[in-house]
This record gives sequence, structure tokens and C-alpha cells, in this order.
Amino acid sequence: MDAGRFGQKSRLRFGYTTGSCAALAAGAAARMLLSGKPEATATLLTPAGAVFEAELLDFRNDGTGASCAVRKNSGDDPDITDGVLVYAVVRKSDGAGVSIDGGAGIGRVTRPGLDQPPGAAAINRMPRRMIEEEVVKACRASGYDGGMSVVISIPGGEELAERTFNPDLGIVGGLSIIGTSGLVEPMSVKAVIDTIKAEMRMVAAEGTRDIIAAPGNYGENFIAGRPGLAARPRIRCSNHVGETLDFAGDLGFGSVLFVGHAGKLVKLAGGVMDTHSRVADCRTDLLALHAALAGAEPALAREVFQAATVDAAIAILDRRGLREETFAGILDRIDFHLRRRAGGRFAAGALLFTNRYGCLGATKGAEGIMANWGMGNG
Repeated sequence: MDAGRFGQKSRLRFGYTTGSCAALAAGAAARMLLSGKPEATATLLTPAGAVFEAELLDFRNDGTGASCAVRKNSGDDPDITDGVLVYAVVRKSDGAGVSIDGGAGIGRVTRPGLDQPPGAAAINRMPRRMIEEEVVKACRASGYDGGMSVVISIPGGEELAERTFNPDLGIVGGLSIIGTSGLVEPMSVKAVIDTIKAEMRMVAAEGTRDIIAAPGNYGENFIAGRPGLAARPRIRCSNHVGETLDFAGDLGFGSVLFVGHAGKLVKLAGGVMDTHSRVADCRTDLLALHAALAGAEPALAREVFQAATVDAAIAILDRRGLREETFAGILDRIDFHLRRRAGGRFAAGALLFTNRYGCLGATKGAEGIMANWGMGNG
């Protein structure tokens, strides 16, 4: 299945993540190293179930190591990495298993709280797993049981990274290798909003009046692990919380429960109803404000403000026992802004979590919705 066909529901072409490109290149380089035979193309089954097929470029094999590149295709998403070459260099190693590192154009983590620890290459867990799986498959197919080292690089990545949030997050020297599904979903704003409305209209036509809205994969995974939530009808709202609320009122819904990662939904406490980082990134600003209101001294509030992620900010709050009171303030403001946008036409609430800390709390509106559903806040 190609990117265009996989994305045909929204009539936009899906693309593939840097993680998919790195895994495809690594697997192909490993096979060519072990077999000595070059390949023109290679395929990869992404975690989302789509088959990614790409041409292999700039193949090299000197007997001790092999490398090749895959050109990033972002589909119809306006991605800064569209068209870059993602290289993998694979070599046999003395140790066991597969070691993975970043080379030129791949950032290094310098601050705690990100997906990888300080000092590590900015290659996230899912891409690391995908890379390892592809290399292990190549080793098994050839009967090789020794170790392998993989180095991922992106020429020009350091310059491109200056146009991203990586420097602010504490990722220096290049881009990140990311992706959870292996796919880049098209983010044409009008098309995405139209898709949300069409999906909500379809759900409403089936007689459903109470729904869950999840921004993306993290929310979907959180919901899937909680039967009370998983049993409820839900739609994916992407970053468009405001439009989702407007559509809910227009279509006569009775309640909407947003379930999402705090990195997105904490922005609602500032009245930000489009949570894309290109629109607003006020996560730690709001956390620092509410930490100060909860009694944090200026030095601690400044530390929260400078945290790279919400998880890192929570760790700082926990040192002073201020997490609960800080998030109480955050949740109260989220409740205020959701109720104001809903305009009394229906009940609205939000449940926030992070992958590291689990459920962080629910707004009063969310508590009311879940009580009506006969469940707690998880």
C-alpha cells in the first residue's frame, strides 16, 4: 500500500517519518553488507500497517561497512524534512545485538525529560525499535549471529534543525529521528478540519450524542488501555480543539471529552484552541505561572519555565510537592475556556496524561461527563 492510497480517506497523500526512512535504510544496508548484493528498492511494514517502498540511493559497501540512503517523502504535509536524504551506515561489531547512534545532522539530547537521555542521539524509541527489527531480520536471513552497529545521518540536518523547536528543547546539532506510526499524516488545515467535521457528522447521524476527542496516537493509546474510555465512540481532533467544540454545538452533541497528552492540552489553559506547535508553544509558560500561583519561589518557577518538556516540568514540581496544586490551577483554567467555547450548548471536559506519569487529572467538566458514563477519571 503506498502513501497516496493509505491517505485516500482525506484525499491527501500520507508521507513517511524520518524513523521509517532510517529503518528502511538500515535494513537494506545490513542485507547488502551481509550478502554483498546491492538492492534497487526496499520495503518496510510500518507500525500503522502501511507498506513503505522506496528507492535506495548512494549505495556503498567496502566489505567492513555498508551504507545507503532513503529520500524522505512527507506526502502532502508541509514538513521541513521533506526531500532530505536519511542515511544508514551498518557495520559488524564485536558486541552482541544492535547498537544505534546518530551521525552528522542528527541532534544530541542535552536536557532531561525528552524521549532519550542526555548525551544520546535524538533517535526516539519507536524508530530505534524499527531500526533494530530491520537489522535483526537481515542478520537472521543470512545466518549471522554477531553484533551490528548502525549510525543514522542526515546531510544538512544541523542547518535545518535551526528552523525547528529542537534548540529550544535542548536537542543540539541536528534533527530528530521521530515517529510513532511510521507515517506522516497530511496536515492541510482546511482538509483536516473538513475531515473532523465529516467524521463528527457521521457519528451524529448514527445517533451518538457523547464522544471522546483525541488529538492523535498518544491519546488513542491511552484510551485503548482503559476499557471505560475505549468503549465510547471517539473521533480524532488533531490540533483543532476549537473547531471540534464548534462542530459539537452545531451538530447537537451532548458532551465532548478531550483525552490527550498534557504537552498539547495544557495549552488550553491559556485559551489556545489550536494546539499545533507552529501556532503556540506555551506549555512551560503556563506551568510556570500556575506553579508560582501555587507557591513556587521565583527560582523554581524559572526552572519549570526552562524545562524541555511537560514531563521534565513535572519532575521539578514533584521535588517541592507542587504538582497537584499546579495542575489543579491548570485544569480549572482549561475548564473555563472549554465551557466558554461550548457556550452552554453541551458539556465539555478534558483529561490530561503523559506517558511517563499517567493520568494527571480531569477538569470538572470531564469529571461530570465521566460520572454520567458511570466511570472515574482513570
